[in-house]
Amino acid sequence: MLSFRLPTFAFRLGFLALTLICATASAQPYPNKPVRLVVPFTPGGSSDIVARLIGQKLTELWSQQFVIDNRPGAGGALGAETVAKAAPDGYTIIFANPGPALHNVVLRKKPPYTLDDFAPIAYVGYTPNLIVANSKLPYSNLKELVAYAKANPGKINWASPGTGSNPHIALELLKVATGIDVVHVPYKGAAQALTDMAAGQVDAQYASIASSEPFIKTGRLKVLGVSGAKRQAVIPYVATFTEQGVQGADSMLWFGFLTAVKTPRALIAKLNDGVNRALQMPDMRSRLENLGVEIEGGTPEKFGAFIRSEAERLRPLVMTGKLQIE
Repeated sequence: MLSFRLPTFAFRLGFLALTLICATASAQPYPNKPVRLVVPFTPGGSSDIVARLIGQKLTELWSQQFVIDNRPGAGGALGAETVAKAAPDGYTIIFANPGPALHNVVLRKKPPYTLDDFAPIAYVGYTPNLIVANSKLPYSNLKELVAYAKANPGKINWASPGTGSNPHIALELLKVATGIDVVHVPYKGAAQALTDMAAGQVDAQYASIASSEPFIKTGRLKVLGVSGAKRQAVIPYVATFTEQGVQGADSMLWFGFLTAVKTPRALIAKLNDGVNRALQMPDMRSRLENLGVEIEGGTPEKFGAFIRSEAERLRPLVMTGKLQIE
């Protein structure tokens, strides 16, 4: 009898040990392994720049790597879909802007995912959109560009980081507001579009201060106008759209963190706390402000409510056929 019970006892002991090991591992504080931070655009754009800054702070805060995973394509939809389908364990999150988080849902006839596939983590902030152009072109501000475009319909090649991206939708809003006819040239990311524009291969585009700053400083690009209610401190010489007589075309580029919808509330709360702590660090605030980012922060609920309000703002334009990306 003893020869039969020993293996059974050993098996049970081993099973108990394995259970204790698993329980101990699961009880370890989050994060206990690297976190995948999906940026649904190419390196070098504004989302990539800001995501890397915050990701580094989170890495320092928790001594776990927040690994940037650039997944460009389809206006950010490819990266967003990756996160929507990921395990809801807090280890795959997305640094989103309006393209992947909103435009691909509201403006497509067959969206690859819905707003309900994501859980908001934190609202980082927003930055006004600039209109930038190759320095050698004959227009020096937005008012002159509009006049040139009306006199030369279809002659301006207008770049964007992709169909459905924030700069693309900003362009569509400008076309509705002014009646201009320009040729949309979609790229796979902002960095390549800006590089080609500096080389004269395309004429103009919407961009953020973060992504266009190096080109502006070297004189390869000029800023024609800035969206929003006020001029920006880092480029005070650039007039707003409204100051130049263009109404109804204001837009902004906002940023925030999302994750898969069924992620436990406790993990979302910890991520939210980490992001808010990072945003309040003096060196982080200084860097973001120099990039023209107005810092928001706040609760997951605040970010979720903001996204829903932005969706409702776009729906009338979709329903009237004035704005679409397909």
